[in-house]
Amino acid sequence: MESLPVGEDGIAPHERTLQTSVALDGGGGDIAQARHLAAGFLTRARSEHGRLVSQRAIDLTRLVVSELVTNVRKYAPGPVLLDLRILGDMVEVAVWDSNTEMPIARAADAGRVGQHGLEIVMAVVQGFEVQREPVGKRITARIALLDDPGGAVTGRPPR
Repeated sequence: MESLPVGEDGIAPHERTLQTSVALDGGGGDIAQARHLAAGFLTRARSEHGRLVSQRAIDLTRLVVSELVTNVRKYAPGPVLLDLRILGDMVEVAVWDSNTEMPIARAADAGRVGQHGLEIVMAVVQGFEVQREPVGKRITARIALLDDPGGAVTGRPPR
């Protein structure tokens, strides 16, 4: 078995937690900015840090970020905080807003126009939670970085 290089702290580069955060100001470009940030974050994780990230994971993360930030723009005036973090074989997307009202996924209804965002998010993620914060709430979704989150990964990360 070939060993991977480790840093001075004894942690291999592919095991380090990668994260980024951005405060969105509530402007009209927030949704596009958030999608772009998410895709760039995962692309850099793959190309610069050797993380295994499928194109499907990038696309699903963009979708989840888009839906969550869209909901914030519709229901919570004010600033939004977007945190992206890679934890193991998942990317964690956390969105904070100042509205204390907890979101509720509605029952599926093919005849309903709109208001399917939370349903979509919950259908494509491996984990989902909502937490009240001292001010507002934080919604966290976890998405598998690989197409088969339960399957074995073969090979080693690119350098």
